[in-house]
Amino acid sequence: MAYVPYRSRPLGVAILAVLVGIYGILVILGGLFVLVGAAVSPFVSLPAHFAGAGGVVLGVIVFIIGLIILGVALGLWHLRMWALVLALIVTFIELLIYGLADRFITLGFILSLIVFVYLLAVHRHFL
Repeated sequence: MAYVPYRSRPLGVAILAVLVGIYGILVILGGLFVLVGAAVSPFVSLPAHFAGAGGVVLGVIVFIIGLIILGVALGLWHLRMWALVLALIVTFIELLIYGLADRFITLGFILSLIVFVYLLAVHRHFL
């Protein structure tokens, strides 16, 4: 068995991984709720996009996105480089969206900027 050196997980990355994981679980539950809504739509009145096949497709898409988010959370927890790159890309896109919306100084922009800079600062911990 090869020796694997101990890598410390920065506290901020651990917190970020847990928060992303919670968000992923909530998105998965949202997808399941949409699927249940599509299943019961013949019996109750729901908006058209939740009813029938459209609701099933929407529910499956949301569920899959939730699984991807949960996978990124696990990747961040285990300090995987692909998870860092994906988190940096998503955070950068958020910064661009805030910039294009001409709302630079908002709480979302500031938080996204902090996360982006922090992830760049701790990139040496990732494999």
